[in-house]
Amino acid sequence: MKQRLIPSFLHDVFGERQSIGAIVAILLFGGLLTAALYLAFPELADNVPVWRSSLALLLMFDIFSGCAANFTASTSNFYAARDKNRIVFIAIHFHVILVALLLQADIWYSVAVWAYTISAAFIVNALHGKHSQRFVAGLLLSAGLGSIPMLPDIQPYMLITFLLFMLKVSYSFAVDHYGTAIKISGDKA
Repeated sequence: MKQRLIPSFLHDVFGERQSIGAIVAILLFGGLLTAALYLAFPELADNVPVWRSSLALLLMFDIFSGCAANFTASTSNFYAARDKNRIVFIAIHFHVILVALLLQADIWYSVAVWAYTISAAFIVNALHGKHSQRFVAGLLLSAGLGSIPMLPDIQPYMLITFLLFMLKVSYSFAVDHYGTAIKISGDKA
């Protein structure tokens, strides 16, 4: 597909060049999954003011859309070439805690998932440019994805949000999927 230049204020989301098809797919994935989650679990908004449930759904949309966007070559390569941006991006991702606070979900689960995910992302980021990065990222992701469903009495909408948050930050984002860092650094460890 033909690549379009992305305005600079959207580089952190879509990279520098992105196809219209990829942008549509990213937004549709995020929007449809958020809508499906709300339709399947309308109780997520019970006893919560509309502004809070709306903000929580917007953050969920960001998590879901970002999960897909970070797999594109444009976004992956944008961050592979910008170590500082990648570290800042990892550090500011506390959306999952905000979602739990807004929806009055179990805050300790969200803090645990967040801490594990951010730790895994920093470990994976430290392997930037090394061939072992994808394996370590996959191993850490698998451990997290295998553990989260075992949390007792977890709300299904938070389970889905936790799983995709972990996928987004620790694997979809933290991994250089297209080998740009390896080509730049020449490190083949």
